[in-house]
Amino acid sequence: MSTSRRKWLGGAGLLSAWPFKGLFAAPSAGPNVYQQLGIKPVINCRGTHTVIGASKMWPELHEGIAEAARHFVVLDELQDAVGARLAKLIGSEDAMVTTGTAGAMAVGTCACLAGSDTAKIRRLPDLTGMKSEVIIQKIHRNGYDHAIRAAGVKIVEVETKEQLANAANGQTAMLYFLGGSSGDWEYETPVSLEECLEIGRKAGFPVMVDAANMMPPWDNIRKLGALGTDLIAISGGKHMRGPQCSGILAGRRDLVRAARLNSNPHSDSLGRPMKVGREEMVGIWLAAEKYAKLDFAALDRECFRQAEYLTRELKKIKGLDVSYAPHDRTRRVHRIIVNWDEQSLKLTVNECEKKLMDGDPRIAVLRQGRKGLLFTMFMNEPGDEKVVARRVKEIFAA
Repeated sequence: MSTSRRKWLGGAGLLSAWPFKGLFAAPSAGPNVYQQLGIKPVINCRGTHTVIGASKMWPELHEGIAEAARHFVVLDELQDAVGARLAKLIGSEDAMVTTGTAGAMAVGTCACLAGSDTAKIRRLPDLTGMKSEVIIQKIHRNGYDHAIRAAGVKIVEVETKEQLANAANGQTAMLYFLGGSSGDWEYETPVSLEECLEIGRKAGFPVMVDAANMMPPWDNIRKLGALGTDLIAISGGKHMRGPQCSGILAGRRDLVRAARLNSNPHSDSLGRPMKVGREEMVGIWLAAEKYAKLDFAALDRECFRQAEYLTRELKKIKGLDVSYAPHDRTRRVHRIIVNWDEQSLKLTVNECEKKLMDGDPRIAVLRQGRKGLLFTMFMNEPGDEKVVARRVKEIFAA
């Protein structure tokens, strides 16, 4: 066996637990692939948003993924092996690799509808003779629940614990629970996850938790495993920094196994188009092994240091109102809200956002309502905060 192969097959022990060691790959000598295409990369002050790449893979993953691509392998065997490693890290009965959180939600829903019945699997999204309803708390509705609706189910919205209990019936296939935030940092969940799990167990339906925005830290995922959550949908390409198109579905063994029958490489299934390759399976395994051992307090201190620097510098610009946005319900993310009077400063929010995105370097930010911008310091390179502060000063000085 070659040295390189031993290195990645040796697994997580060789991936440093220190969060900043080897964090950034050395730049290549000539034009990078994006420059060859005439595309300028951006400094990410939006956060883990898919439209700009969500995150950067740990450099240590590249060799393992390249090695995986060089060999043929039986995908079901690889899912077995990687799933066992992931389940151990999460504390669940079983796990599988999916195409992101949405892919996990889609095949997890199919598992709750059709189970391991091959005739029903082939018939989806025709739900004749199957359970056909999914309960969702109204405040948990979001665009990503389209991954659930794609299986043909009827969404039943509820707003109270009493409504939830009354909504459960013989047609209830599962309950979807939004574990992280969906843009509103301060909303309260009327019915807690523990209460949903209790109702689900009594009524006989599984509960799926969308945990895409529940990291950091990894302990949030372990807590879901410890609660015996039926299905947990996790993103591999956000803060975990695995392949962007990867995710994890973890939970009850019977449901995870059914989800695998409802997905690639099984050709006659609704999830067949959501193909997971051996490269993603190996990549997310290595990422999860590294991520589970990170010093999250150190990561948070670095993000906060960058956010504090940017806040101090932006407050020096006359006319700007600079403050922090609330943290998410389940994780600490440092977001800076910048508001100003557009008429007084003769610069609109749209113009400022465009200047940041069209400048050199390009900087991606988010709109905050009608009168401001939102700067997120979450997974930035050291020094990004200085570049961003300088560019904003230049724009307002002009």
